[in-house]
Amino acid sequence: MNEAGDNRIVWQPSKNRIEASSLFNFAQKTHDQHGCEPDDYQGLLDWSMTEPKAFYNALWDELEIIGDKGERAIAPSYNIKDVCFFPESRLNYAENLLREPDERLAIIAHRDDGTRREISRKELYDKVSSLAQALRKMGVVKGDRVGAIVTHDIEAIIGYLATSSLGAIWSSCSPDFGPASASDRLSQITPKVLIAVASYQYAGKTIDVLPTIREVCATAKPEQLILITEQMPELFHGVTTHQFDALLQQYSPRKIDFVPMPFNAPLAILYSSGTTGVPKCITHSAGGLLLQHLKELKLQSDIRANERFFYFTTCGWMMWNWQVSALALGATLVTYDGNPAYPTQSRLIDLIDAEKIATFGTSAKFIDACNNAGLTPLESHDLLSLKTILSTGSTLIPSAFDYIYQKWKGDVHLASISGGTDICACFLGGNPLQPVWRGELQGAMLGMDLDVVDEEGRSLPRPAMAQENGQAGELVCRKAHLSMPVKFWGDEDGSRYHAAYFERFSGLWAHGDFAEKRFSGGYIIHGRSDTTLNPGGVRIGTSEIYRQVETIDVVEEAVTVGQDIHGDQRIVLFVRLKPDETLTDELRQTIRTRIRSGASPRHVPAKIIAIEAIPHTRSGKISEIAVRDTIHGRAVKNLDALMNPEALELYKNIAELKD
Repeated sequence: MNEAGDNRIVWQPSKNRIEASSLFNFAQKTHDQHGCEPDDYQGLLDWSMTEPKAFYNALWDELEIIGDKGERAIAPSYNIKDVCFFPESRLNYAENLLREPDERLAIIAHRDDGTRREISRKELYDKVSSLAQALRKMGVVKGDRVGAIVTHDIEAIIGYLATSSLGAIWSSCSPDFGPASASDRLSQITPKVLIAVASYQYAGKTIDVLPTIREVCATAKPEQLILITEQMPELFHGVTTHQFDALLQQYSPRKIDFVPMPFNAPLAILYSSGTTGVPKCITHSAGGLLLQHLKELKLQSDIRANERFFYFTTCGWMMWNWQVSALALGATLVTYDGNPAYPTQSRLIDLIDAEKIATFGTSAKFIDACNNAGLTPLESHDLLSLKTILSTGSTLIPSAFDYIYQKWKGDVHLASISGGTDICACFLGGNPLQPVWRGELQGAMLGMDLDVVDEEGRSLPRPAMAQENGQAGELVCRKAHLSMPVKFWGDEDGSRYHAAYFERFSGLWAHGDFAEKRFSGGYIIHGRSDTTLNPGGVRIGTSEIYRQVETIDVVEEAVTVGQDIHGDQRIVLFVRLKPDETLTDELRQTIRTRIRSGASPRHVPAKIIAIEAIPHTRSGKISEIAVRDTIHGRAVKNLDALMNPEALELYKNIAELKD
């Protein structure tokens, strides 16, 4: 629910900016097919859903995909799972990203220790060529898996592209996952080769990754290990080990023999969080991710050739794959590995000016941390190059919109985007043709036939007035989309895949988000469906509570869950306060009043409890499920999926929850 009485436009693109955008240009070129004005986003969206053959044909051409398109853009089916895009096409993901290997910068890589490296498109092509030759010599062929435990750095991107150039499948974990978490993931896919960093830097400390590598070698049993390290450690028993740079030097760069693959051939395996069991191995296609990513990057985010594009991410998050795809547009990637607030909270903001970043991608939590730290980039930085800010990972609360436009830059496109690992892409996000409304995602991405439905699958109406709140329900997609996973690896009969997305509502993709339509055409995400609160039988999204609590200055962080008690459910709110702050009765009342006035009386927690730590998944998200299970005395199925599992001890046997 938005903050009452303050639904308003906070940014309006200028006429010049609209007409200069790639989306406007695409709309002009395809006018004869859709008949809409080029700034009519809703018209374009309707066309993309009602005329998929025309839309996807035009999209392939607009994105200048290298490959054989084939005769058909789409092979329809009554079953949403069986719809196939470009069934006769052949392409190679890496070939599209490595086009035009010239002296322009491909990557500028930063680490939190101050290290800065850069690589040109020609140098990147040559290193991919050398590694591809090495992998081929090791016996890697199409369909094989290459696992990785890597940082967001140049070597990871070289590994990804070399693997995909062969038609093989890439799967990466962040090195902070730890032995059990990395093993849970990579052992399921039996990689032929493992690429890994021996250590990495974080906030001035050197972290040893060798214990994790040894565990993965023991369980996943790769035949070869390529270590990214300056000094080789002792040999790994039973695994032929190579040093990354030395291995590349053995192979002189030459023209890459890209392996053409079917559109639906697997490109990458990503993993669910694993908090409810062994992580699911979500397998994505090369064609689906290539077209979906470039659509979102070029048309929705307006990223262009020679511009600098930054996203703070790790190699265990889908945003890493998403950012890398921008190489196909000729953009320069600016990457960062380490603590985003080291040595100061302004570290990443400093990069905007230093590297002339045009599109800056981050998380809602980072924006909130900057606000809590009192940063005012409008006064301390130029930000002249900055035209777009992208935010994802969690809901961007209305006050965060105020903070960006008042304290960062008044003329910037702030796009809150939402999708997930399940699609390795976005369902909802921004577009450069329309205004930004406070607290809202601008709307559905092209080709995404989204709806919000009740528990029976019936469509919920969009509000007729700006000040009217919509009814929250399940976010669904009514038609097939490019980045539906190919399968779950190891799910031989497809039952787990079907249960994850198609079992809830027949013929619909159920994404697992609790969402609300807005009058503007936009949406609000209220949290995950599996953590939706249900006091008195009324469904409430957790983010509706966070939106209010996070506006209270002394609250550092919060987690809210439903506690089953006396045949009903009550809302319990745990708050982590700033240092030296105490949860007094007065503060409890302030929190309740803020929630009651900003959301509704039904959202007010029955219990508000101070807590010293809140558990997070390895991708940095608050684990509401782990807290909920712990307060109910249920075992958390996979503690290794948590960054700080020891925090759960704080939630056991809390006296206030006994009555």
